[in-house]
Amino acid sequence: MPLIKTIKDGLNKTRIGFWQRAAGLISGKKSLSSLERSELEELLILSDVGVAASERLMNAIKQGSSEKTAMERLKEEMLGILSLDSNFEFRISNLAAKPQVWLIIGVNGSGKTTSIAKLAHYLKGQGQQVMLAAGDTYRAAAIEQLKKWADRLGAEFIGSKTGADPASVAFDAVSAAQAQQADVLLIDTAGRLHTQKHLRDELGKIYSTIGKKMPGAPHLTLLVLDATTGQNAVSQIKLFSQAAKIDGIILTKLDGTAKGGIVLAIAQELKIPVLFTGVGEGMEDLLEFDPAAFVDSLLER
Repeated sequence: MPLIKTIKDGLNKTRIGFWQRAAGLISGKKSLSSLERSELEELLILSDVGVAASERLMNAIKQGSSEKTAMERLKEEMLGILSLDSNFEFRISNLAAKPQVWLIIGVNGSGKTTSIAKLAHYLKGQGQQVMLAAGDTYRAAAIEQLKKWADRLGAEFIGSKTGADPASVAFDAVSAAQAQQADVLLIDTAGRLHTQKHLRDELGKIYSTIGKKMPGAPHLTLLVLDATTGQNAVSQIKLFSQAAKIDGIILTKLDGTAKGGIVLAIAQELKIPVLFTGVGEGMEDLLEFDPAAFVDSLLER
């Protein structure tokens, strides 16, 4: 199934809510009345776009080229927000250091462990040898769940007993990945409540330990967020950023929200790219984020 079709299907619930009303409001118009602009801005705010991104979009519609329709100006500005000026480029086929060590962080309930499995499936589909490490040692269920996924996927697994030192597990995992010449090591971490300082401090210890074993690692830190939490996701990013340099976002449950504007809020306010979106329960439903397909899908009537 083509990528844009998959995103379109996954965003059906989002599209038929606020965004369908927004598209209907501006479709075919070159300019909007003050009343229409107020209504559109309200729809953007309600869809979790956030104040900063909403203001930018409304300015583009109001002051943009008179040769273009309001819809064209809106789409262009949305793409401008999502096309981040970043040195980071996600290219599976051009991984530099081997093994690549990716740290996956996020709160309980965000879909973190399942996202790791889907990401491993995606990487294996790209021909990469993947290893999974259960760094969430606080919950036996987390270790068992990741082990089951590794077995299903045919991926190597590194784990320990409940209560083990997460940094020690991460160290052993990097050692094993180096010895077995894995391409990518995905390290799960405890489902940290972003308000718990001692758990954020532990994340710093994991960083330090991994870096001593393999200079430059971790090469990528991905934060898993639940799209249905709306603006709370922005707060989570800000607090996690105090303990980690977040390279990208895995935004889960995008198919389960009638809003979806949080993608734009994250890009505008925090300048962190959404790299993957979850639009379903299946292994194939973790998609590499495509800004153009996302915008077109939202605003298609």
